[in-house]
Amino acid sequence: MWMVDSVTMSDVRQLMSDRKVCVVIPTYNNAGTIVDVLRRVAAIAPDIIVVMDGCTDNSRELVERWQQEPGQTANVLVEDYAENHGKGHALLVGFKSAIKHGFEYALTIDSDGQHFPEDIPQFIAAMEEHPEAVIVGARNLQQENMPGGNTFANRFSNFWFAVQTGVRLPDTQTGYRLYPLRRLSGVHLITSRYEAELELLVFAAWAGTELMPVPVNVYYPPAEERVSHFRPFVDFARISLLNTLFCGVAIVYGWPRSLWRKITKRK
Repeated sequence: MWMVDSVTMSDVRQLMSDRKVCVVIPTYNNAGTIVDVLRRVAAIAPDIIVVMDGCTDNSRELVERWQQEPGQTANVLVEDYAENHGKGHALLVGFKSAIKHGFEYALTIDSDGQHFPEDIPQFIAAMEEHPEAVIVGARNLQQENMPGGNTFANRFSNFWFAVQTGVRLPDTQTGYRLYPLRRLSGVHLITSRYEAELELLVFAAWAGTELMPVPVNVYYPPAEERVSHFRPFVDFARISLLNTLFCGVAIVYGWPRSLWRKITKRK
């Protein structure tokens, strides 16, 4: 058993290289945090793919400048396009790039500073124990500064996810995840924005992919300092519509497929 406490960051880095794990960072106008996130990720991960989702700030210049810093040793690939298409689209661009460049796993982390790159070893340890699973970061939804709307939306999403898939997860809306790329083969998303991350989990569950939660830290700055592109009313409405659609699809496809898999003992 691979224990996080018994290894160094150098060990984690080497293991990520051996297992062909890259870190995918989708970003949209997070100039204030992207470089700090990159520095901290690069201290652990040898390979990074940054997806510039139509950024209109100076994120590009900051990333280019950081790449030229002395001591920066990570292999960094930047996927860039002019028009903002949403986080779901950015993730698919990152996954396709990872597959193209020979990676077998993609660990996704947000660029707004919410996630702690120092938790990456937790994902790698879980991956070693469950190499075919999607590893899902589970935040403490009760911690200080957690926005009340986020907590409600997550509980709402967790409930309907369990109804649709029969799988219970403590956090279905986190963007901090590790995907075995071979399990994403042929995935086509219905949506292209935040709710696409829920889609990925639902489709994975219906396909019989194990979903493994791991506890992660999360940072929410005070409200006056918070930068978020999540639109509470619009995006929550989109998630609600998607859940309604998935409930219908679960009846005619998801539940029968899960039952057939149990009967035939297939994964």
